[in-house]
Amino acid sequence: MDPANVLDHPLPWTESDYFALGETAQRIELLDGGLLIGPSPSVRHQAIACGLAAALEPGCAAANRTLLPVINLRLNATRILNPDLVVTTELDFTANCVPAGAVLLVGEITAPHTAVIDRVLKPYLYAEASIEWYLLAEQESMTLHVYQRQVSHYVERSATRAGEVLELTEPVRATIRPEDLVP
Repeated sequence: MDPANVLDHPLPWTESDYFALGETAQRIELLDGGLLIGPSPSVRHQAIACGLAAALEPGCAAANRTLLPVINLRLNATRILNPDLVVTTELDFTANCVPAGAVLLVGEITAPHTAVIDRVLKPYLYAEASIEWYLLAEQESMTLHVYQRQVSHYVERSATRAGEVLELTEPVRATIRPEDLVP
């Protein structure tokens, strides 16, 4: 399907309609029969994502976990989001999506156009899908927030600012200094 014809597509969007879009220059997510469409991440955003991945990877390897950057994450049959990173327990390399049940931690990096989605909507959806840990990197303030699921919502466990050190012990071990995430 040509992404330019997205507006002409009848609602609701299905999972198969979503996958028929193929790879696009925009970040497109499926949410309850509609699409969330945003621009590709900025260079700064990508640098922070790479820095987080580099900090988390040794702990993932030690715990036999897999860290994946932007991936199709199936929360349910009508919700497929593209978080900035996930830490998973297992993978099916033939699947189009990683199921929420295999995800231990989901990470998002705020951007001016996604801040409300990353701070409000996505944590709600991830908690509802029973993903235990949520890592939110605030791009402008370089603050890292770690949230743990408590029943159907997240509770903040730590907020680490530039000049401080985040010592993760769950779901993998990692030491992260916010100022080291951007060269």
